[in-house]
Amino acid sequence: MNIKNNTIRSFNKVFDKKYLEIEGGELLKGNIKISGAKNSVLVLMAASILSEGQINLFNVPRISDVLIMSKILGAMGMNIKTNSNHLEINTEKISPPSQDLFFDLFHALRVSFFCIGPLLARFGKARIPLPGGCLIGSRPIDEHINSLKKFGVIFKYKNNYLSAKVTTPNKRLLGSSINFKCKSVGATETLLMAASLAKGTTTLNNAAQEPEIIDLANMLNLMGAKVKGAGSECITIEGVETLKGCDYTVMSDRIEAGTFLIAAAITRSNISLYQCEPNHLKAVINKLELCGCKFEYSKHFLRIIPNQILNSVNITTSPFPGFPTDLQAPFMALMATTNGTSEIKETVFENRMHHVKELNRMGAKITVRDNIAKVVGVNNLQGREVIGSDLRATAALALAGLSANGKTIVKGLEHLERGYENFSEKFQEIGASILKK
Repeated sequence: MNIKNNTIRSFNKVFDKKYLEIEGGELLKGNIKISGAKNSVLVLMAASILSEGQINLFNVPRISDVLIMSKILGAMGMNIKTNSNHLEINTEKISPPSQDLFFDLFHALRVSFFCIGPLLARFGKARIPLPGGCLIGSRPIDEHINSLKKFGVIFKYKNNYLSAKVTTPNKRLLGSSINFKCKSVGATETLLMAASLAKGTTTLNNAAQEPEIIDLANMLNLMGAKVKGAGSECITIEGVETLKGCDYTVMSDRIEAGTFLIAAAITRSNISLYQCEPNHLKAVINKLELCGCKFEYSKHFLRIIPNQILNSVNITTSPFPGFPTDLQAPFMALMATTNGTSEIKETVFENRMHHVKELNRMGAKITVRDNIAKVVGVNNLQGREVIGSDLRATAALALAGLSANGKTIVKGLEHLERGYENFSEKFQEIGASILKK
């Protein structure tokens, strides 16, 4: 079907009154196919702006964020077609987005800001709203802006819009040596895309090392870019004149895989995951093993076998290869059901513990001070009506509901459906009593 250029307001009406009804206490059993990665596909879609040919993306998750990003690209004149998990992006009629159109679309999706790098590389100018997304902290864009300035870009900010233009004589970005102050995934991705069409060589030092960075670099190289070192702290990009279209399969979603592993642990159930990458989950597997879970795995396959009594363990979130911040909330729900006391320290975002209050309403014993949560395990959580405040917090409350006594109502599904494909349906397939209403 063709993606129409409607505003996000009408889209949100579909999701804002939905909720999950969960009867806890069911054992899970079976196999789960892991979808394509939300945190990768959105950036790959932004990278299509660089292409002078058609991009075919496969293993695309059917989530609301992909629909929003499709509308953003459609606002630039690109022709977007989707068929199940295949996305066809034709850039033949691409142009910079109209100045004041689609503010709601851009503002609803933080990753939309990453379009600024490809737009500057392709057109020498960009004017887009400041990013939105989940309310989990300030997540500043200073690294993006300060680094792009070294490429010959000047910026102006007015009325919630950021205007940027390339000031070099031929309006082409100039490669530069960038030293990131922190390991920012977004800044690394933005500069990686911009540098692909820049004149000369760019070096990104202290670059983020997430698997999603490697996924982006792999697709860019298929398009004709010259990127080396993705996945390390130093990435080198030799700029090229043009980039072509390509066919590319999106990597599996390590956060979805981690969510299902934690769901198995919290319900003390054995499940298997396929079409996943165990090497992307080493930090999570390590902590679950310390809890008392056993694993069987091979290439693209992972099976978890939890003990009936699990022990509390401490975690500190950090950039890859550390424990992912996106699994902090689900892991906290698990720790609420384990034997002992754990400490969970959030170091990536300063405001990512809104789920604590809702978990405590379900009988958890959690206190927070200075972004450190102390979790005292309890014998049983109790079903309640709870509200998710962001994507991963909502997932955490659903996992808590799976293990709780009685019925749990989880509201805030508009957050959950931003990042999980067929969340309730997948859990139904492995025996969970969970309904979307």
